Amino acid sequence: MSEDSTNPGGPAAGTRSADLERIMRMIPHRYPFLLIDAVRDIRPGESAVGIKNVTFNEPHFQGHFPARPVMPGVLIVEAMAQTSAVLVVETLDLIDQGLLVYFMTLDNTRFRRTVMPGDRLELHVRVLRGRGKIWKFRGEGRVDGQLVAEAEYSAMIVSPEEAKAKA
Repeated sequence: MSEDSTNPGGPAAGTRSADLERIMRMIPHRYPFLLIDAVRDIRPGESAVGIKNVTFNEPHFQGHFPARPVMPGVLIVEAMAQTSAVLVVETLDLIDQGLLVYFMTLDNTRFRRTVMPGDRLELHVRVLRGRGKIWKFRGEGRVDGQLVAEAEYSAMIVSPEEAKAKA
């Protein structure tokens, strides 16, 4: 984690950030399903911005669609959820706990524009409700400031032990 309150071109004053190494300590996802490269402007309990650098060599582009590669909308929503999971882990100070985060609901989802290789997808997530294990969020995907996707979703945070007991 880093904090930056002095760099006018950097993160917002008093916010936190997470690089890829820190993200991998916070959520269990790994390549090819780790869909965020960094998270910036983390305001614990409030909001965060995930960064996804969309590259042509990602496996889903082999079939979606070879002649005109488009990032699948469900992966954009998953990237929002991963950003939200980082926000929750940071908020609750649960790094290195191996927590799992499961979708519970997905509402008001809209896709506005295609996301393609070469795009830098910013995932703006905001907490609508959050306490303990159940959290609700609003997420927006943006490329060059333009809205490309939006969704409201809720998720449950589960320890590995709880996940095994429910299996």
